[in-house]
Amino acid sequence: MKTFTEIYAGHEEMPYIAPKYEEELRDKPIAKRQMVRTAEGLLPGHIILLWRIQFGSFTNESSFHKYFYTTYGIDAEKELSFLIEEGYVEVETAFESLRFLTAPRLKNILKEKEVKGLSKMKREDLDAKIAELFTENDLTQLFSQRAYRLTEKGRQALDKHPEIVAKHPQKKF
Repeated sequence: MKTFTEIYAGHEEMPYIAPKYEEELRDKPIAKRQMVRTAEGLLPGHIILLWRIQFGSFTNESSFHKYFYTTYGIDAEKELSFLIEEGYVEVETAFESLRFLTAPRLKNILKEKEVKGLSKMKREDLDAKIAELFTENDLTQLFSQRAYRLTEKGRQALDKHPEIVAKHPQKKF
C-alpha cells in the first residue's frame, strides 16, 4: 500500500489528510489542481471557503463540509483562521450577528431588562430595543454565535477566481 507521501509526490504541496478521511483519500486522491496556489498564495479550497462565506450565513457554529477535506485537501477550521489573519475574512460583531437569534430569544433577553409590550413588538422593534438597551460588550456576554464576512480583499480574491467556483458543484435552486 502506498504512503500518502508517495500518493501525493507529484502535487505542488501536500494536502491536509484528515484522519477521518484517510481511507477515502487513499482510494480517491485529491486532484493536483487543488494544491496549486493562486497569485495571492491561496489554494482553491480557500477560494471555496470565501465563496461559502460570501452568502452571509456561515457562522462560528456552522460545520465545515466534507469536501474541504476530501476534494480540496485543506483543514477548513485552520484555514479559516488563516483567512482571518490575512485580512480576507472578518468576524461580525454581536450586533451584526443578532439576525441569527430568533424573536423569542430576543424577547427573553429583553424580559430580563423588564421591557414591557414585548408581545406587540415586531422583529425590527426588538432589534431597535436591543440597540437602545445594550452595548456591544453586553451582547457579547449573552450569545456567542458570530457570522463571518468577506473583507474587500476577500471579495477581490473571490472575484478574481470564478473558474475555481465554476468547477465546484452548485446546488440547483
